[in-house]
Amino acid sequence: MTLKQTDPEVYEIIEAEKQRRREGLEMIPSENHTSPAVLEALGSILTDKYSEGYPGKRYYGGNEFIDKVENLAIERAKKAFLVPYANVQAYSGTPANTAVYLAACEVGNMIMGQSLPDGGHLSHGANATFSARFYKSQPYHVKSDGYIDFDEVWRLAREHKPKLIWVGASAYARQFPFAEMAEVADEIGAWLAADIAHIAGLVVAGVHPSPAPHAHIITTTTHKTLRGPRGAIVMATQKGLEKDPDLGKKIDKAVFPGGVQGGPHNHQTAAIAVALKEAMTPEFKEYAAQITKNAKVLAAGLMERGVKIVSGGTDNHLMLIDLTPYGNGLGIFLEEALDMAGITANKNTVPQDPSSPFYPSGLRLGTPCITTRGMKEKEMTEIAAWIARVVDLIKDYQLPEDKGERKSYLRNFRKEVAVSETLKKIKEEVIELSKKFPIPAIH
Repeated sequence: MTLKQTDPEVYEIIEAEKQRRREGLEMIPSENHTSPAVLEALGSILTDKYSEGYPGKRYYGGNEFIDKVENLAIERAKKAFLVPYANVQAYSGTPANTAVYLAACEVGNMIMGQSLPDGGHLSHGANATFSARFYKSQPYHVKSDGYIDFDEVWRLAREHKPKLIWVGASAYARQFPFAEMAEVADEIGAWLAADIAHIAGLVVAGVHPSPAPHAHIITTTTHKTLRGPRGAIVMATQKGLEKDPDLGKKIDKAVFPGGVQGGPHNHQTAAIAVALKEAMTPEFKEYAAQITKNAKVLAAGLMERGVKIVSGGTDNHLMLIDLTPYGNGLGIFLEEALDMAGITANKNTVPQDPSSPFYPSGLRLGTPCITTRGMKEKEMTEIAAWIARVVDLIKDYQLPEDKGERKSYLRNFRKEVAVSETLKKIKEEVIELSKKFPIPAIH
């Protein structure tokens, strides 16, 4: 029986989500639309099989074909990222990064990563996470221009002598300085781990420099610019294996059984293999180049219309709108107003944000999804104009300083913008544009 027949409630929810995506623009930079082939592998019977262990060393029988698909994913990952070792079992990005800690550090070691409010990632030492609870975390920051503050990086590294340094972030719009960070790590004898979750597809396509010659360890998710399923890969570079020939074995052991997960998700592994094959085609290289072209045009279009962009532009797939010229904590206002207009983005802190992560002063935008749909520079100019109009609509709202007043203020804001003729008009235009660019895996 079909899902529609067996569980019409779940079926209707999925259909409603399809319709939301068809009629809107997904612009969260950590999201993408997979190909039909990736979804086909993800929905395969491989989901039924338990396969704890690794190819040729399983704790269960009947894994000869699971071994084949995992080995295929491993070989494709090594080829795509130009590394001698890869583990494709990590469930997602944070479990992958957890494996790095377990393989390279002892509990209590000093670590360094980009500050979360400055665009870093939770798992790189943010206070609320295990990475700060079990390790001593010393964050580094970006300067007022939005670029990493290397004077501070050098000073902190020499002072604290971290065992592990992270390079990579979730809201950094410029090229990651892999070579410069390697100089720091090499001088103090630290491991350098490059978390390229956001830019993995750009790296494979040659649009962004690769960390492989510089870092010891590389981690990535597979569902962002790589356009695969939700999953992750942990890799050791040649440089990493020269530092410790057992690094690959240590990573394997950290992922399983020593990590935070059990048996691999074999349907996910198969879908990762499919995505990696797609990523090594000429068509994908053109696609990745278009992602960055679109991002640059979108950022320029916003700035031309008076919208402030952190660091004054972008080198990759994302940009960060800075709303502090209008007030503090306006990210949630812009996110919700854009949502009503059919444009999905996410509120985000900006460097030296005067507000809190719950009410940040920025908004993060990305171009992977809309580029997957076939949109190009012309459409970016249209989208920039829509977003700028919404910024103009919300800029006079002010987040109350009294926390007790915020919920009621936001309720009133939502009521007011829900009847906005500007948002209604933009949504109509967004729907018309979306109809011209169907999502590959949604029929």
